[in-house]
Order: sequence, then C-alpha cells, then structure tokens
Amino acid sequence: MKKLKQRWGIDSNFQIAVIFLVFAITGSTAAKLAAPVTTFIGLDSETTNVWLYWTARILLIFPIYQVLLVAFGWLFGQFQFFWNFEKKMISRIGLGFLLK
Repeated sequence: MKKLKQRWGIDSNFQIAVIFLVFAITGSTAAKLAAPVTTFIGLDSETTNVWLYWTARILLIFPIYQVLLVAFGWLFGQFQFFWNFEKKMISRIGLGFLLK
C-alpha cells in the first residue's frame, strides 16, 4: 500500500479506499448504462448480430466510463486525483490533443 500511496501521491489509507470505491462504482455503472444506450441507438441483443452488439456495447462503455469516473470522483471529493488520472489515460491512448 505504501508504494501505491507514493505512486498516486495520496496520504491516507482512507483515500485509497475511496478511490477504489469510485473505480468499482464507476465500472459497474458504466456497464449498466451501456445496455439502454445500445437499445436507444437501435441495437438489441436479440435482433442484432452478437459480435456487432457486444463490440458496440464495449465501445460505448469507454466514453461513459470516462465521464462517470470524473463525476463520481467529484462526488466523493477526489476530483483532482481522477481528473489527473483521466488526463494521463487519455494522453496514453493517443487522444491527448482533445485536452488542449
């Protein structure tokens, strides 16, 4: 835990617990929200090719996750940590130009 706190630049074990909680809530919520979004755009699991449906759903989870991560981070008082995390993740996948 000491290494993780040093790497992330945080001070307490409570902050680590809150950060892990935010990651868990965000992942679950993004996966749950992807289903109605795919239905809204006209892709249904019963009428659409399985490969197309799941590819679209997974691709939709990514932007939903990014937005929710910062939002839940803000709600739990860890906005700065998650905003920095978000900027680093976006630049690593080659979309850093979006942040300028």
